[in-house]
Amino acid sequence: MAIAIAAFPGRYLQGPGVLRHASAEISKYGTEVLLVSDPYVAKNIWPVYAEIFQQELSIHMVAFGGECCVEEINKTAAQAVDASCDIIVALGGGKTIDAAKAVAYYLNLPVIIIPTAASTDAPCSAVSVVYEPDGRVKTVLKLKSNPQAVIMDTEIIAQAPVRLLVSGMGDALATWFEADSVWRTQQNNTLGAHPLRTAHSLARLCYDTIAQYGILAKQACEQGIVTPALEYVVEANTLLSGIGFESGGLGASHAIHNGLTVLEGTHHYLHGEKVAYGLLSSLFLTGRSPHLIKELYQLFGELGLPTRLRDIGLSGVSREELMPAAQAACNPGSNIYHEAGEINPPRVCDAMLAADAYGQSFK
Repeated sequence: MAIAIAAFPGRYLQGPGVLRHASAEISKYGTEVLLVSDPYVAKNIWPVYAEIFQQELSIHMVAFGGECCVEEINKTAAQAVDASCDIIVALGGGKTIDAAKAVAYYLNLPVIIIPTAASTDAPCSAVSVVYEPDGRVKTVLKLKSNPQAVIMDTEIIAQAPVRLLVSGMGDALATWFEADSVWRTQQNNTLGAHPLRTAHSLARLCYDTIAQYGILAKQACEQGIVTPALEYVVEANTLLSGIGFESGGLGASHAIHNGLTVLEGTHHYLHGEKVAYGLLSSLFLTGRSPHLIKELYQLFGELGLPTRLRDIGLSGVSREELMPAAQAACNPGSNIYHEAGEINPPRVCDAMLAADAYGQSFK
């Protein structure tokens, strides 16, 4: 039997108002904190909690530059060294989180993640997606360990833009399909080992949670309120999807996302939105049933996820213009080869166009 591996964050804390107690969690690992924060978060959220944090911790705040690229990572690492920090804390969105994790990796420091939206499955994982300064995916950095803690304050997340929560659902919905492909084709997960049944089952729970509670969670976020449905979906977007993609494995959805990033028109769209379109494309690539395809398009329509190329900035794109994305999705070592059957750029391009055609006709 092959060796199987699963990975988890050290601790996962979720609930309304949990950020008010975060300093006690952080101080278990360090007290000289480099706090990497989005400029918006630093201005609008951090001031509410600054005094509480500074009672137990010494905070050195740096503003994230907007792109998780080598230049930003190196700049932030230098600031941590200059301030003699012994722990890295991320406060913000997905790329802020990935940059902070990369800094902690290079400096061999603990890292704690405090997302301000449930927009990606990045917080719990031991990977950082590194981009070029222009937004194209450069590489996926595999870290030595998962974050020491992930802290999800659902009071804050309920106040974030609804689009971020929905994008997180798009990212999370792909988790089951990709993990199931890895399971069925007996490929390796992102840890370089076979998946455990635990990860496969959690990936399915992730999908089922969003299918059942996604609309209710979206409505709660639209009202800025915390409900059980919102709590369930935040957990699915963050913990279940994080464990599911890392320990279950990735497939065509994320590979097509990576390919789409080479097209400039997609650069203003969120990670989960492009992954969601990658998921729809994967249904046609792998020949899934018409019933399942209809079910996914119905759910996507209700949630407001992309179902057409124009929904991710590619209105009127030709097959020739789309082909570079398909070629990038099929780069050597791509997760797309975790799918069964023949995989090549022309077939991937056809699948993206087929998903668009169905989306245009779907009612």
